[in-house]
Amino acid sequence: MIGPIFGVIGFAWGYLVARQRGGKTLDRLQYGAGFAIALGLFGTIFGIALARYLGAS
Repeated sequence: MIGPIFGVIGFAWGYLVARQRGGKTLDRLQYGAGFAIALGLFGTIFGIALARYLGAS
């Protein structure tokens, strides 16, 4: 469940970064998608590591 949350946060972050850099709509969407994929993957790995650490089965 952490992965999708990080993905949404990543999309918003990427969108805002592209907007600050003066990107057009497609640039903003591309940055948002890239950041969403990266942070979603990180969130998934983090969730697995956290579950293993806390002993969830």
